[in-house]
Amino acid sequence: MNTTEYAVILVYSTSYALRAEKVLEEAGIPCKLIPVPRHLSSDCGSCIRIFQIDKDRALPVLSHAKVEMAGIHDV
Repeated sequence: MNTTEYAVILVYSTSYALRAEKVLEEAGIPCKLIPVPRHLSSDCGSCIRIFQIDKDRALPVLSHAKVEMAGIHDV
């Protein structure tokens, strides 16, 4: 059984993070802009936290909006 509740979507810039947040909210997908967790990247920056169960809905929405993603990780 997977007990991970959240996933984070890493993007290449803060502007992509802000755009991702807007696009996901418009699609009705709950999300939150957060700092990138240190265990995922030592770079400073922002990422988008979503519920893990929303990953399958979020990825096509972001792709359609041309938000370039660096990765998605369960946290």
